[in-house]
Amino acid sequence: MSDEIATAPLSRRSLLGGGAALGVGLAGLGVQDAAAQPTSRSGSSSGSVRSAVRFLQGVTDAYHSTGFRLAQSYYDDSGLRDTAFVYDNALAIIALLAGGDTGRARAIGDALLWVQNNDEEFNDGRVRQAYHANALTKVDPRTGRTVANYVGDPFWFIHSAVGDLSWAGIALAQLARRTRSASYLTGAKRIAQWIFDNTRSTSGLGGYTFGTRPDLQGFKSAEHNIDVYAFFRMIARLTGRGAWLTRADHAWEFVTRLWNAEDGFFWTGSNDGSTINKSPTQLPLDVQTWSWLGARRQRYAAALDWAATNLATTDTPQRTNSALTGNYKVSGVAFGSGSLLADTESTNPVNGGPDTGAVWFEGNAQLALALRDRGQRGDADAADDLLAAIRSAQGRLGAGQTFNSKVIPGGIVAASSPMDTGFGFGYYQHLHVGATSWYVMAGTGTNPYRFL
Repeated sequence: MSDEIATAPLSRRSLLGGGAALGVGLAGLGVQDAAAQPTSRSGSSSGSVRSAVRFLQGVTDAYHSTGFRLAQSYYDDSGLRDTAFVYDNALAIIALLAGGDTGRARAIGDALLWVQNNDEEFNDGRVRQAYHANALTKVDPRTGRTVANYVGDPFWFIHSAVGDLSWAGIALAQLARRTRSASYLTGAKRIAQWIFDNTRSTSGLGGYTFGTRPDLQGFKSAEHNIDVYAFFRMIARLTGRGAWLTRADHAWEFVTRLWNAEDGFFWTGSNDGSTINKSPTQLPLDVQTWSWLGARRQRYAAALDWAATNLATTDTPQRTNSALTGNYKVSGVAFGSGSLLADTESTNPVNGGPDTGAVWFEGNAQLALALRDRGQRGDADAADDLLAAIRSAQGRLGAGQTFNSKVIPGGIVAASSPMDTGFGFGYYQHLHVGATSWYVMAGTGTNPYRFL
C-alpha cells in the first residue's frame, strides 16, 4: 500500500476507536497557533487546563518561535539543561492537538521527522531518546552535513527505547490522522517497522525487547509492550493492513503473561526476557493505567483499583525530605511501590534525599484519565480529586522556574517533592512538559492511545 492514509477503516471491533475515549468534543478546538479553548468535564478546571496548554505553547516557543522545533522537557536549572526528551515531546503533540493548537503540534512533529531522517549514524526509522531544544541541528565535522544534535551525556540518552519510539510513532500517527499528511504516516510506519524488525522476540515470554541499550538487551517491559500494542493498532487503522493487528497482539500477549490475578495488577516486565520481575520495589503505576487506556479489557480493570489503593500517598511539609512548606499538603499517587519504600537516608547531591510521601503528578493525571474512561461507580469522583490535586500544585509549585530564562506560567511540576521511582531515576519539584501534557489530556478526556 502507498503512504496515503487509508480512508476505509477495518472492523471497529478489532481496532482502537477513532474518537476521543471520553466523548469530549474537540472538533471545534482546531485553531492553529492560537490560545486553546479545551473542553473540560469540570467547569472549575477549564481555566486551569487552558493555562496548561498555554504553558506547552510557551515552552515550545522558548528557543524558536517558527520552524520545526522541540520543547525542553524540564526547567532550566533542573540539571538537564535544554534536553528535549522524545517521550515528552510526543505527549506535547497530543496535548496540543487536544487543546486545539495544530500548528505547534506540527512543528514538534516536523522536528521528529527531521531528526529521524538526519541522524549522523543511521537512517533506518528510529530516533534517539533525547535531543537539544536550543540547537537541534549541528554540522557533522566529518562530513560537513547538517545532522540532528542529540544529547550524548549520560550515554543512555543516545540510544533508542521501544517505549519512546512507540510514543513518537503514536504522536505522528495522531498528526497523520488529524492533518491527512502522508509524511507523518511515513514517519510513523518507519518507526513501527524498525520496532518489528529489531525487537520482536519469540523466546521466553515473547513480546518486544527494550531497544538498543547494550546493558538492557534482554529486558522486556510491560509499559513498552502496551505502547507497541496501541501504536501498531493505530498503524493498522491508518494503513488498512491487518498484519499490524497480529503484530500488536504479539505485544499484548506478553503483557497478559505479567498479570497477577491473585492481587489484581500487572508486574513490570522481565530482566532476562523469560522470567517475570516480581521485585516488591518495582511495581509501577503506569503499567496499570496504560493497560486500561491501551486495551480497555474488563478482565484487567482491577489494576486501576490496585494502583489507586496501593500507590496512594499524601505529602506534607513534615515528611522526611519533603520540599513542601507552610501548611500546604497534597495527595495523589506515587510512581511505584519503590517510591513508597525508598531509603530516606540516601542523598542526591543536587536534589536531596527522597520523600516517601511525594506525589507524582503525571501519575495523578494518568489515573484520573483511566478512571474516568472506565466509568465505574465512584471513578468520576476519584478522578476529580486527583485532578484537583494537580490544579492546587499548578498554582503553588514551580513558580519562577524558567525555560530559556523565560518564566512561563501554567505548568505542572513532575513531583511534589524528591521521589525515588525504584528504577534508578527520580522525579523532582521541577516544571515538566510530560506532566503538563498528561494533565491536559486528562482535563480534555483525551486517551492518547486512541485517535482524537
